[in-house]
Amino acid sequence: MKRTRLTAAVTALLIMIMSFAACAASDTPAENSDIYRFEDYQSSDLFDIESVELSSEYAQKCNTYRFTYMCDGFRIKAYISIPLSAVKSQKPYKCIMLNHGGNRNTGILEDDTTAMVCSACDRVVVGSQYRGCGGSEGEDHFGGDDLNDVIRLIDLCDSRFAFIDMDDFCVIGASRGGVMTYPAARKDKRIKRIIALSAVSDLVEAYNSREDMKRVLKDTIGCTPQEDPAEYEKRSAIYWADEITIPVLMFHSKMDAQVSYQQAEQLYEKLKQVTDCTLISYDDDLHSTLHPGDAQIINDWLNK
Repeated sequence: MKRTRLTAAVTALLIMIMSFAACAASDTPAENSDIYRFEDYQSSDLFDIESVELSSEYAQKCNTYRFTYMCDGFRIKAYISIPLSAVKSQKPYKCIMLNHGGNRNTGILEDDTTAMVCSACDRVVVGSQYRGCGGSEGEDHFGGDDLNDVIRLIDLCDSRFAFIDMDDFCVIGASRGGVMTYPAARKDKRIKRIIALSAVSDLVEAYNSREDMKRVLKDTIGCTPQEDPAEYEKRSAIYWADEITIPVLMFHSKMDAQVSYQQAEQLYEKLKQVTDCTLISYDDDLHSTLHPGDAQIINDWLNK
């Protein structure tokens, strides 16, 4: 009888150990499996993974997936694009995070957005829709608590995705994406470089210079700069530029009507005092758009 009980206890213990191992394996693919099989990363806090059908231009260079991840109890939509060269190598690849512009459902990531950057730079590219944007739950607070969505995605890149090399983690902030990128870099030292594309760095100036932005900013932030200047300043790198000590590559058109060139110029003057900063300017009014040759500039900068 004692022997039977002992055998039953050992069997139960083995089942518990095997069950625990199975649960742990669900978070990260097995060591000898294809580390780039993104479907294998499905878990309780990362789900709804589906492959995106790309145009032939991008399908020849990368695989792209939509997925959902949890942050602060919200379901946040996101994209990831993986170079086919990385899949072939089965080695960890460097990564770029793309922080999109706009607000709410304006300027959200499209099916080919991360693929476009991935194809140009041959790096894994991830991007969050942020809460309140592009089908994500929650409300857009324009760089408030929605900044957590960016940090949480960095967490996934760092600890969950076995195929990402975090040594040179770069973040691109386009337009409003500057409000998500500079504060993230201030807070999270895993970010090693910044590319700023027509990026917002002074929300007080943005509020005062554009009538159409007054309502957007008041609705998303919940106040005006006069009512609560601290809420605007914490989102605006111009007020704490000395805390950005990683390399920054800036692109900005001098006649940009959406984010004034003055913002880029003034931030550049501050950043160059504390870090390696380059400002590329153009005599046109293009906003959040790369010019011919910019992709080569970016690749040379990333690879130097």
